Amino acid sequence: MKARLIPLYFKSGMDADYERQLLIIRELLAEEAELLTPAPLGSSLPEADAVLFPQLIGDAFKQLGQLKDLKLPMMMMTSEFGTVAMWDWEIVSLLVAEGARVFTPYTIEQAKVACRSLAARRVLRDTKFVVFQDNPGEGMQASIFKRFYWWEDECTERMRARFGLRIEKRSFKSLGAAAKLVSDAEADAVLRARPVACSAGQKPLRSAAKLYIALKAELAGDASIRGAGINCLNESFHSDTTPCLAWDYLLEDSGLLWACEADTVSLLTEYIVREALAGPVMMSNVYPFLMGMAALKHEKISSFPQIEDPDNHALVVHCGYLGLLPRAFSETWKLEPKVLEIVNENATAINGRLPIGPVTMAKLDPHFERLQILPSVLEDYAGYPGSDCRNGGIVRVRDGRAMMDKLYSHHQVFTTGDRSVELKIAAKAFGLETEVL
Repeated sequence: MKARLIPLYFKSGMDADYERQLLIIRELLAEEAELLTPAPLGSSLPEADAVLFPQLIGDAFKQLGQLKDLKLPMMMMTSEFGTVAMWDWEIVSLLVAEGARVFTPYTIEQAKVACRSLAARRVLRDTKFVVFQDNPGEGMQASIFKRFYWWEDECTERMRARFGLRIEKRSFKSLGAAAKLVSDAEADAVLRARPVACSAGQKPLRSAAKLYIALKAELAGDASIRGAGINCLNESFHSDTTPCLAWDYLLEDSGLLWACEADTVSLLTEYIVREALAGPVMMSNVYPFLMGMAALKHEKISSFPQIEDPDNHALVVHCGYLGLLPRAFSETWKLEPKVLEIVNENATAINGRLPIGPVTMAKLDPHFERLQILPSVLEDYAGYPGSDCRNGGIVRVRDGRAMMDKLYSHHQVFTTGDRSVELKIAAKAFGLETEVL
């Protein structure tokens, strides 16, 4: 998946410097971009993700009208290092003032983020997310689950209209029945070939493998499926297990992304973050310490950890642990017995850890016009025996009160490191505004 870039040149034509710079860019972006045949500014252009300017010259001021007429984003890579040259800020600032969408990378990694994001946006128009659900909101803990926007037809239609993304709904009840028909021998063969650390026992582990086999068969043969989710908590009665191990295996198989609770907004956020950064991604619940008993009661704990500056901290926990963290992104990882009461006694949950250090939270807004970004620090882990938080993360944010005022959802998407700069670039590629808290 590469970005398609059209190199453009001005009316004075291509000179030796232009051609030399084009060769440099072609080499630097060999894995991220396909450079099409150079074209003069003002000519009819083929379909592409962006235009590329390997060189900016004074002609830009004389051809400002043609620059303004460009419908595609502009990538400025005018230095020998694949970055924007500082001499070009005059031209760039004029273009931005005129409303152009301009990428001005000052590291080569930023240029790569832009290319990966542009390509991912194009691919999204031919992408399908499959969610397994039957009557979402009507099952377990209905008073909570009926409040979630991602199940509304309006939400699905907004995603389709904004990005071309299709959401296909299939039966969780049928999937659960298919998993139960998988033989013990077939499940055991998968587990022998792909062993995992597990403290849940053989029967729960075998059930987890059976659901993986059923899911893999259900999703096979359609390359446009790039993400999936199951209403695994609210409709947990359709299965004797949870899909945690299945999502780990399917990520390993084909890069398939997943969404806990069939949360398609989180799934789309994960897609943007993972494709832009080519790095780890996960989702989880966020409980700001400022929520007090409203959060503590839900997690069945009596108090938050005693730390300095509690107002700027949050507990990160989902299904008893940090969240559904694949082995590929984990510092430590084990499949544990289930924690939540609303799932089958035979179910399992992932107990994984991200490395201590900077992390970034991200989430799309309900209109899919903005990406909210929260640079944070994962400082420690906290566990409470007998509670719904056996191993959660303690995250410090910049401004806990701003988070309380502006957070879009209790479901947040996480990646490692402070990636706020790169995510702003990704948002621009997807045509999104950004809000950094």
